[in-house]
Amino acid sequence: MSIRKILITSALPYANGPIHLGHLLEYIQTDIWSRFQKARGHECYYVCADDAHGTPIMLKAQQQGISPEQMIAQTKIEHMADFADFAIAFDNYHSTHSEENRFFAEQIYQRLNAAGHIKRKIISQLYDPQKEMFLPDRFVKGDCPKCGALDQNGDSCDVCGATYSPTEVKNPRSVVSGATPVLKDSEHYFFDLPAFSQMLQDWTRSGALQDEMANKLQEWFKDGLQMWDISRDAPYFGFEIPGAPGKFFYVWLDAPIGYLASFKNLCKKTGIDFDSFWAVDSTAEVYHFIGKDIIYFHSLFWPAMLEGAGYRKPNAIFAHGFVTVNGAKMSKSRGTFIKARTYLDNLDPEYLRYYFASKLSSSITDLDLNLEDFTQKVNADLVGKVVNIASRCAGFISKRFDGKLSASLAEPELFNDFIYAGDSIAQSYEQREFAKAIRDIMALADKANQYIDAKAPWVLVKDETKQQEAHAVCSMGLNLFRVLMHYLKPVLPKMAADSEAFLNTELQWSNYQAPLLDHAINPFKALMQRVDPVKVQAMVTASQENLQPTATATTTDKAVSTATDKTPVPAAREPISDTISIDDFVKIDLRVALIVAASAVEGADKLVQLTLDIGAGETRQVFAGIKAAYSPQSLVGRQTVMVANLAPRKMRFGLSEGMVLAAGPGGSDIFLLSPDDGATPGMRVK
Repeated sequence: MSIRKILITSALPYANGPIHLGHLLEYIQTDIWSRFQKARGHECYYVCADDAHGTPIMLKAQQQGISPEQMIAQTKIEHMADFADFAIAFDNYHSTHSEENRFFAEQIYQRLNAAGHIKRKIISQLYDPQKEMFLPDRFVKGDCPKCGALDQNGDSCDVCGATYSPTEVKNPRSVVSGATPVLKDSEHYFFDLPAFSQMLQDWTRSGALQDEMANKLQEWFKDGLQMWDISRDAPYFGFEIPGAPGKFFYVWLDAPIGYLASFKNLCKKTGIDFDSFWAVDSTAEVYHFIGKDIIYFHSLFWPAMLEGAGYRKPNAIFAHGFVTVNGAKMSKSRGTFIKARTYLDNLDPEYLRYYFASKLSSSITDLDLNLEDFTQKVNADLVGKVVNIASRCAGFISKRFDGKLSASLAEPELFNDFIYAGDSIAQSYEQREFAKAIRDIMALADKANQYIDAKAPWVLVKDETKQQEAHAVCSMGLNLFRVLMHYLKPVLPKMAADSEAFLNTELQWSNYQAPLLDHAINPFKALMQRVDPVKVQAMVTASQENLQPTATATTTDKAVSTATDKTPVPAAREPISDTISIDDFVKIDLRVALIVAASAVEGADKLVQLTLDIGAGETRQVFAGIKAAYSPQSLVGRQTVMVANLAPRKMRFGLSEGMVLAAGPGGSDIFLLSPDDGATPGMRVK
C-alpha cells in the first residue's frame, strides 16, 4: 500500500459562542476519518482554527467590556477544552486572528489585485448614526418589502421566504442601537468571481463535490455569478486591507484562509513542507469537511480565490446535514439545544461519537439525535454486544487460567471470517459510510456472542474434564473482541486504549490479523457503563432556558405557538422502614454480579431470566420483574448487585437463586443498581 499525503480540515467555529452538539457532528465525523487514515499508515494532518473576526465579535466584546482579543483568546481556550474532552485529535488548532492568517490574506488579495481580479465600486449602505457604523445585513430589522411581515431580518423574511437587500427593508432599525439607519455611500472592494465561472463549473462537476451539492450550485451558474464584496468599513474587527485605510477584509475572505494559516503554523513547529501540500503541482490530498449551509463560500469563492492566487484547489469538499434532536430543530426551551460542556457534565463523550458514527453516511441527509434511540443503541451495541464479549470471557481467563490465553485458536474459520471483513469495513470508512461500517461491526459482534452462547463457558468450567475447551472458548472470545475493537478504534479511541491496556497489546492495522496465542492479559475492568436515562434527562433539564413564549402575529395572521414544556414533578418519597440494627444488616450478603445471559420468560409479562456470574466460576439463576424497564439484550454484560444468601425460591418458571437490587416504584420506572468501574463479580457490598 502506497503512503498518501493527506490534509484534512473542519469548518472554523465562530469565536463568539460555545461549541454545541450541532457543531460536534462535523468534528466527530472528521476526527473519525482522520484517525482512520492515520491508522492505515498515511501521512495525515488534521487542522482547524477559531474564526475570530467580524462585527458580531466586535459588538459582543463591547458588551462584555473587554477587547475582542481578550474575548477570542478566552473562547479559544473553551473551544479547545471541549474538543479535547470529545477526543477530537487536531494536529493543530489555531486562530484566524494570527500573523499567519494576516500574511496569507494580504498575499492572496495582492495576487488577485495584481491579476486584475479586484474591482472598486461606490455602494449605498444603511448606516447607524448613533454607533457611527455601517450595518451588516443581520444587524438590520424591519418590515418585509415583499409581504409586509413585521420584525424581519435585513436580508430575508421568515414568513414569505423572500430575500432582499437591507436597503429595501421598510421601517428599518439598527439592531445595535435601535436607531433608524440612514443611507450612506462608501467605496467597496469586490472580487471578480464571474471571471472564474467556467473553471468553477468544470471543478464542481469534477467529483470534488457530492452530487447533491454540485446540482445545487448549478442554480448559481444559471443565474450568473455576481461580483463578491470582500471589504467592510471601520469600525470592524479584522485585518485592514493593504493600501486602503479604514477598509477591512470581510470575515468570509479570511475565514477559509485560516486552513492555510493553521497548517502553516503546524509546518513552522514541525518542519513539514507547506508547499508540498498547497503548491499548484502538489500531489498531496486536501479535504474540507463542512456543513451544507456554507457550501456556497467553500465551493465558489474559496476555489476561485485559490486559483487566482496561485494555490491548488482541494481534492474534495465533504458536506453534511444538520443535527436535529428528537425529530426537531435544536431548541433552547425544550432543552435540546445542548452545549458540548453540558453534555460532558452528564454523559460519556464516546456515547455521542458512537451514535453519530452509527448514523453518518457520505450524503448530506440531516441526522436526528433521538435521545431514546441514543440510549438504547449505545446500551445494546456497545455494552450489550461488544463489552459483553470481553466481560463474559475475561474472568475465566484470569481466575482459571492464570490470566493467559490458550496456545491455539479454537475456531480458526470464525476468526478468519472476522479478519476477512476488514477490507469491506476499511472501504466504508474511506468512503465516509460510517453507518455501514458500524452495521458490519455489530453483525460480527452478534456472531461472537452467538458463539459464546453456544459454547457456554460458564457451564464448561464446572466440568473438570472440559477445562481446556473452556480455556479455548474464552480465548477465542477475547480474540474476536480484539478484532472488533480494532475496527472501532477510530470511533472509540478511549475505549480502544482501555482495551489495549486490558489485552496487553496495541490495536493496529499491521498486527490485528494474527491472533493472540499463549498471551498474558491484564485483569478486566469495566470498559463502558450503560447510558443512564436519568443522566440524559439531567442533560436536557440543564439545557433548558426559562423562556416565556409569547403569541405574535404577522399581517399574514400566522400565529406562533405558545405551547410550553411541562417540568416533571418529583414523585413522593416512600416512607423510611423501621429501624434495624447493624447485626440485622450484616446478615444480608450483597455481591457484585455480572449478567452473562438474559432472556424473556415465556408466559410471564414482567419477568426476565438472568444468569449471574458471582465470581469464582459460580453462576446463579435469578428471575427479576424488570421486563417493562429493560430489554433482555440490553442487560447482558452489565454489572449489578444481588442478594446472594437469599433462600432459593421455586417458581413456576424455575428456581430463582437470589434477588437483584433495583430502585423505583415499578413498571417502567425501575432502575437497576450498578457498581462503579473497577468492581468485579463476587465482590461483597459492605
